Amino acid sequence: MTQGMVLVADDDVDIKDLVTFKLENAGYSVVAVSDGDEALRQVRELQPDLAVLDVMMPGLSGLDVLREIRTDEGLAGTKVILLTARARDVDVDAGFSTGADDYLTKPFSPRELVHRVGALIGRG
Repeated sequence: MTQGMVLVADDDVDIKDLVTFKLENAGYSVVAVSDGDEALRQVRELQPDLAVLDVMMPGLSGLDVLREIRTDEGLAGTKVILLTARARDVDVDAGFSTGADDYLTKPFSPRELVHRVGALIGRG
């Protein structure tokens, strides 16, 4: 039984693979993409429970994708975690003011990410 569907969008293959591996091991169904344009397409098509978005990606940035998700009533229930190397206060503020549910900076703890996903999706 899967715990929910998570979209992972990161142009860094190692990070994308690590996040996908950890979430799948925790029982989530994961769809992984490597750019913002594809992330937005997949979010609209699959309507995942949660999206983990890198902020800096080719095409649309994670913030652009987040902005699109937040303006689409059909995606109102989609939770979003921004996963990024941008750790300055101004970047964190921009992420939350754009509508992120959570913000995790790289380098990050995969275990912490799994816990935060679980908290947002509402499992245990």
